[in-house]
Amino acid sequence: MRGNPRLGLALGALALLAALVALLIAQPSLAERAAASDFQARLLAPGGEHWFGTDVLGRDLLARTLQGLTLSLWVGAAAALLGSLIALGLAALACLGPRADVGVGLLVDSVLGLPHLILLILIAFALGGGTQAVIIAVALTHWPSLTRVLRAELLQLRQADYVRLSRRFGKSRGYIIRHHLLPALLPHCLVGGLLLFPHAILHEAALTFLGFGLSPGQPAIGVLLAESLRYLSAGYWWLGVFPGLGLLLLVLAFDRLGNALRRLLTPREAQQ
Repeated sequence: MRGNPRLGLALGALALLAALVALLIAQPSLAERAAASDFQARLLAPGGEHWFGTDVLGRDLLARTLQGLTLSLWVGAAAALLGSLIALGLAALACLGPRADVGVGLLVDSVLGLPHLILLILIAFALGGGTQAVIIAVALTHWPSLTRVLRAELLQLRQADYVRLSRRFGKSRGYIIRHHLLPALLPHCLVGGLLLFPHAILHEAALTFLGFGLSPGQPAIGVLLAESLRYLSAGYWWLGVFPGLGLLLLVLAFDRLGNALRRLLTPREAQQ
C-alpha cells in the first residue's frame, strides 16, 4: 500500500513529460495562433471558442499562455543546466585542498547572504536584459545550495574505502573520477538540477514581470501578468488568473517530479 503514492507520482511525471513533448511539438502552431489579432474579439470572457478568453488585441489567451509556459521551460532548463554545471565545478574545486575548500565555502556563504531578487535584477540589468541575460542571471544565483550538497558528497567519497583502495592499486586520478566520483555524483546533479528548475522558472517570470527579463514583445508569463494589471480592476480577471495558474501548476509539477526522483535515486529516501 505504501507504494501507491509513489506510483501515482511516477504516473504524474510521465503525464507531465508527455504534455511537455506535446507543447514543444505544437510550438510553431502556437506561435501563429498567439500572434493572431482579432479586434472584433477584444477582451472576450472565457467561452467555447476561446477557453481562456482573449486579450486587449483579441489574441487567444490559451495559446499565449501555452507559448509563455514553453518559453519558461526553455529558459528554466538552460538556467538549471548552467547552474548545475557551476555547482559541480565549484564542488570539484573545493576538493583540491584546504585553501580551495575555504574559498568555495566563503563564496557560497557570500552569495547566500545577498538579497536574492536584488542580485537577479542587478545581473540582468547589467547584461542588458533579454533571454540570454535572464538565463545567465538565474544560473549565477541558483548554484550555492547545490554546491554545498555536491561538495559534502565529494568529501565523503574521497574518504570512501573503495576510493582509497583504487589509489593504493595505482589507479590514476582520471580513472577514479570517471569510475568512482562521477557515477556517484550524477544522481545528485540530476536531482539538484531538476529541483532548481521550478525556482528558475519563477525567477524568470519575476524578472520579466518587473521589466528586467524577456522582451515585452514575447508572450512570456511575466509579460502576460504585467499586462493584466491594467485591466484587472475593470473586471477582466481572466487576463491574470489563467497565466498565473499555468505558471503555478508548472512549478508544482516539476517540484513533485524532483522530489519523486530524489526518493528513487537516494537510498535513504527510497527505504522510507
